[in-house]
Amino acid sequence: MRKAIFFDIDGTIWDNSQWIPDSTREAFVRMKERGHYLFISSGRTRVFIPDTELLPLGFDGILAGCGTYGEFQQEVKFYHSIPHEKILRVNDFLRSMDAAYVFEGRRFLYLDEERFPRESPFPKQLRESIGENLIAVTGNEDKLEVSKFCANYLEDTKKQKELEHVLEPDFTVIHRGGNFMEIVPKGFNKATGIREICRILGIAHEDTYSFGDSTNDLDMLEYTAHSVAMGDGMQQAKDTAEYVTTALKEDGIYKACEHYGLI
Repeated sequence: MRKAIFFDIDGTIWDNSQWIPDSTREAFVRMKERGHYLFISSGRTRVFIPDTELLPLGFDGILAGCGTYGEFQQEVKFYHSIPHEKILRVNDFLRSMDAAYVFEGRRFLYLDEERFPRESPFPKQLRESIGENLIAVTGNEDKLEVSKFCANYLEDTKKQKELEHVLEPDFTVIHRGGNFMEIVPKGFNKATGIREICRILGIAHEDTYSFGDSTNDLDMLEYTAHSVAMGDGMQQAKDTAEYVTTALKEDGIYKACEHYGLI
């Protein structure tokens, strides 16, 4: 029976240096040979998912932006963006808070580098990853096309609580560790993306599996019929998943696929 298997990228498929274990590559080959559907399910928006490095692994589809975007066999099946008027109000508010932030859309990421501390490697890393698809917020306000955003370096605890209070009616704030916050429109997460693509493709819930390692994977791990947390992942993910495998570098994906008979 064909299964649909959903994989987070960072900390699940590859590590911080984008290294993928050979055993993971082999697991993907063997799952494809058995006819299973393979999906990326990422908090990254589509523009920030590197096709060259990931698509040759055999993925049939991509769920991006924490459930706001879905494609299957290179055809876009759904996309939900934040209304332009709302993202302009969010932009004004984040500026008033002196927050460092990046707006994320399916074609561009928007970031004002001067808002980040000089010692932060984040803007440079983004530039190296997506090049001309990283553009400034300032001067491009009328062109903003955004489905989610991240805020960081808000050191003042009082300001952080104010930010969460103001955003809470319309957005879900996901704490990713330290002072890094991932912010997604209410009603969207990795689980909603999986539910929508499965409805479109006619995939039964009992045939769904997910692999993740962090707090933005919790909805996905709770929702799918079977779920795997990486052994070196965050404790919240381990507490939520049905099965905890070994660490990424210890053949975690391969061993979990063996455990479930997927390979």
